[in-house]
Order: sequence, then structure tokens, then C-alpha cells
Amino acid sequence: MTIREFAENAEQYVVRILDGQCVGRADRTVRAFLFVLSQVYAGAVQARLRLYGERILRQRTLGCLVVSIGNLSVGGTGKTPVVEVFARTLAANGRRVAVLSRGYRSKSRPWRERLRELVSILFGRRRSPPPRVVSDGRRLRLDAARAGDEPYMLATNLPDVMVIVDKDRVKAGRYAIRQFGADTLILDDGFQYLRLRPRLNILLVDATNPFHNHHLLPRGLLREPIRNIRRADYIFLTKSDGSPRLRHLRRFLSHHNPRAEIIECTHRPQYLEDVYTGRRHPLNILKGQPVAAISGIAAPWSFEAFLETLGANLVHTERFADHHRYRQQEVIDFVNAALSHNAALTVTTEKDAVRFPKLDRRDLPVYFLRVQIDILSGEGSFRDSISRICFG
Repeated sequence: MTIREFAENAEQYVVRILDGQCVGRADRTVRAFLFVLSQVYAGAVQARLRLYGERILRQRTLGCLVVSIGNLSVGGTGKTPVVEVFARTLAANGRRVAVLSRGYRSKSRPWRERLRELVSILFGRRRSPPPRVVSDGRRLRLDAARAGDEPYMLATNLPDVMVIVDKDRVKAGRYAIRQFGADTLILDDGFQYLRLRPRLNILLVDATNPFHNHHLLPRGLLREPIRNIRRADYIFLTKSDGSPRLRHLRRFLSHHNPRAEIIECTHRPQYLEDVYTGRRHPLNILKGQPVAAISGIAAPWSFEAFLETLGANLVHTERFADHHRYRQQEVIDFVNAALSHNAALTVTTEKDAVRFPKLDRRDLPVYFLRVQIDILSGEGSFRDSISRICFG
């Protein structure tokens, strides 16, 4: 077992613990230990916020429009499609847009290259390495492994937008402005990134599972206390179905942040696309068909529910850890399992598709589900809403 496999197995075990699926004595002990750690983590989070609030730690400004889009929880809110439509709308309005991402779980540079850079920095010969440019707004420069799956997906779908990866998003923003003339920066997953001051703070809340078990990491999935909703300028309720049951959630959010406008939006499936050929198919090919689903995302149940809503008969599902990088043998084994369950086709998510290895032989078609964000209340369309938020 590799280190990555061990880490993923441990991650999935912890998720089962958090969801209450493991109820043994040892599991209860682990749960109690995680609760203690979450209290320590909560204190550290609030102390950090206080340091920025009292300007002991200073926020940077870069002299351009900065839009932060993020979550209170770890993954699962459908953030990437929201970032995509914000970037596309701003670019359509004449902005030079750069998406700044940390490139979570992207492949590191070769160790020899990193060692040479470290020696150069220590001896004063060279500054820290520049950010990774996934796309310069004209062409794609990195593959999914080096870029990270979400930045690569954004760069693929946004040919006119720069996508830049670096843990230091202040450095990445300066680089985008200096090298490529960016005048608008979008902080992907930026709600907890406090070093760069945004003009607009967009918070996403999953309407189907807003705050998991209401505990902070590592006892729950919250990155910071729920009361910190008050930092948001706008709250987007994602995966909403417009049902009256969301009135309670809206009141809860308004209680914690009465000044923020709440906008309900949904993720609408658009079409299926062959992972290997790029050929697109209408959604109705799923209706009544035996389908196998595979995913490595934070909320796999949401993806599987999409397929069932579209009429698919799910005969086999496999779930991996979030951001799992698939090996060829894993996909072959999945396809064989799907065949043994008499599946007619296999479906994955768009984010997973960029991590799929090449298959020389495909005994079943492998599609990904393309989804698009759309608004349910307020403006006539999501793009109208973004234009009003960003341009007044």
C-alpha cells in the first residue's frame, strides 16, 4: 500500500466516523479525540481572525477588483461551477480575469528541481519560484496532474481566462497583474484566505447539507464557526430546489448575517460527454438504462442523486476519496464490475474525468456529467446577478 492509498483510506475512515457510520468503542474514542482537537482548532481559527481584525496581521490590496468565492465547510458545495460562471461573466464584460487557486493535491515539482531552488534561495541567488500558470488566457500550459483537477477544469472551460496556481495568492495576484495585465482576480476557495483583501466576499452554502454535523475540523467538516457567516457580502444557496423547507435555512443565515443578500441557485445537468472522445450526448440516454457511477468528490451522493433524477437505474457505484487520482487498473476493475452488473454505460463527474488515465480498450462507454449553475430567485439569470453584484 502506498502512502497516498493509506492517507485516502484513513480519510474515508474518518469521514465514516463523522457521519456516525462507525459505532464501536474504539470509534467512539476516536470521535471524542477528534472533538478535543476541534476545540483547539476553533481557538486557533478565532485567534487568527482576531489578529487580522486588529491589524496585527495586515491584509494586502492589489489595486484591482478582487472577488473571493469560498465555503465554510470542506468541499461539497459545488464551488467550481460557480467560479466558472463568475469568471466567464466578468470576462464577457471586458475584464481581464485571473482565477487564483492553491492547486489542492496537485503534483509537486520533481524533488531535484525543488532542491536546486531551495539551495539558490538559501544562498541568495534566486527568489522563490514563480506561480504555476495553468492557462495564460490564450493557451493551456499544464496538465491536470501539475495543475490540480479543479484549476485544470477551469482552464479547459475558460479559454479567455488566466488560471494561476500558488499557495501564496498575493504573489499569484501580483504575477497575474504584472505578467498578463489582469485587472480582476477571483480567489478560488478564498473565504479563509485573509492575506488578500477582497472587495466582494461570496460564501457558498450547500442547501442539501448546510453545515454537516455543525462541528469544526477534525470532528466535523466546518473550517470555521458558523457565526463567521457575518463576513460574507453575498450568500449563494447552492443545490437548491426552491422548496419551502429552505425558509428555515434562509432565516438562520439572515440571523447570523442580516446584511448579506441570499441568492438561491441550482446545478442543472446539461449533457453527457465521452471522457475519451469528447463526443456529447443528450441526458435522455440515461433514462431507464442500467448505469454504473464512479466518483472521487466530497459529496458523491449528490452526483448519484442527479443520475437517478435523470432516470438512470444505478446498478453499481464506487466512491473514492476526494481528489483521488485514478490508476489505470482501478478504472479497468470498475468497468469490469460494471459489466458484471449488466451496466450499459458508466458515468463520472467532470472533476473526476480530468483525473482519468488513458484506456486503450473500452468495453463500456465512459461519460462525465456536465453541470451548469443557474439562479432560482431574484435576477432573470445567474449572469444578470453577477453583473449587478460586480458592476452595480
